[in-house]
Amino acid sequence: MNVGLYFGSFNPLHIGHISICRYLLKRPDIDQLRLIVSPRNPLKGLENISNAQQRFEYVKSAVKRARLGRKVSISDIEFKMTPPLYTINTLRKMRIEEPDNRFILIIGADNLAIIEQWHKWDEMLQEFPVWVYPRSGFDTEKLCNKYGCHVLNAPLIEISSTKIREAEKHGLDMSEFRV
Repeated sequence: MNVGLYFGSFNPLHIGHISICRYLLKRPDIDQLRLIVSPRNPLKGLENISNAQQRFEYVKSAVKRARLGRKVSISDIEFKMTPPLYTINTLRKMRIEEPDNRFILIIGADNLAIIEQWHKWDEMLQEFPVWVYPRSGFDTEKLCNKYGCHVLNAPLIEISSTKIREAEKHGLDMSEFRV
C-alpha cells in the first residue's frame, strides 16, 4: 500500500494543508494519507510551538470537520520517540513497523530548499520517495531535479501557519484560513 506521509507542526492546520490533502487523496497512487503531527521540529525554535498535545487534538478535529474521509489518519508516532525528532528516524521506524507499506514523504518546496540542513538528508532521499508541492518563491521543478524528487502539480495556496500566527498577534481575524 502506498502511504503518503505529510509531516508538520500544523501550528495551526489551515486551508492550505487541507487543499494539499484533498489533492493527494485524488491521486490513484496514494492509498492512504497520514498527517504526522510533530511535537517539535529540530529546525524551528521553541518560541512558536504551541502545546503539542493541543495541536494534535486540533488536527484530529479539523480533519473531521474538513470531511477528508477514511483514507486520512493522524499520527502521533513522534510523540512516542526520543528527541531530537528527525524525519529519517521516523520514516525508518514506520518502515520497520509496517514493512508491507511503501512510504512517500510529502513536503513543500520550502522544505526541499533547506533539505541539506536535515539530519541524514542524503540517506533519506535515497531510501524514500519524496513528493514536493509548490510554495511561493521557490522553483519546485528545479529543486526536484536537483534532489531527484517528484513534483506535485498541486494548487499553490498563498497562506502559511507563520502568516496566520503573525496576523493574529496583530489582532487580525484569520479564522477564514483555519480549519
